[in-house]
Amino acid sequence: MFPNNLSAYLCGVIKKRYFYGMLDNTTEIELLRKVMGSTGMSAEAFDLSLPHWKLKRYKKGEFYNEYKNVCKHLGFIISGVFRIYRVNENTGEEKNMLFFTDNQFVTSFTSFLSQTPCDYYTEAMADSLILYIHIDHLNGLYGQSHQWERFGRIVAETAFFAVMRNTEGFLFKTPEDRYREMMEAHPNIFNTVPLYHIASYLGIQGPSLSRIRKRMVGK
Repeated sequence: MFPNNLSAYLCGVIKKRYFYGMLDNTTEIELLRKVMGSTGMSAEAFDLSLPHWKLKRYKKGEFYNEYKNVCKHLGFIISGVFRIYRVNENTGEEKNMLFFTDNQFVTSFTSFLSQTPCDYYTEAMADSLILYIHIDHLNGLYGQSHQWERFGRIVAETAFFAVMRNTEGFLFKTPEDRYREMMEAHPNIFNTVPLYHIASYLGIQGPSLSRIRKRMVGK
């Protein structure tokens, strides 16, 4: 049965399809809406962004952003895992710096915030699905809404906090403490990421990580 006001109904359907673009359904957007709502953003403010979010799938090993590229997008992870890592130019050794998992925002923070070439790589560690938005659209939203402007500050503060947490962790915390914090932030990471990548992130060798895991299981 059609609604009494068929014209209004059809206009609503067309508007919704325009907002959600190429998304197969609204599940991903509604998840993002919920997360953004937890930061204090109203539904009305969030709706300003609807035309700009795009859905993208990444295969394992595909780069979100490469070395010396300027990062132009902020991503929201629906499912999957990404890592930020640097490569030692002399030895070729990779050093993992950050992980991003489900329901977290992913970007190459320094490059994205400063719009300068990136000194590291951001790579999918597993087949992943994200929503992403271009920085030009974000800047437009910052000018339209104080709530989006506040969100921009949250992104910058998150980047600062991540750098400080890693720096302080290596200076003042034990590998076991860093392991515990990593598990709090990424509880399912062992289901996807090989142990040697986690050991690299913690700054230890594989055998040391195995001993830490055994001690943690025993507690």
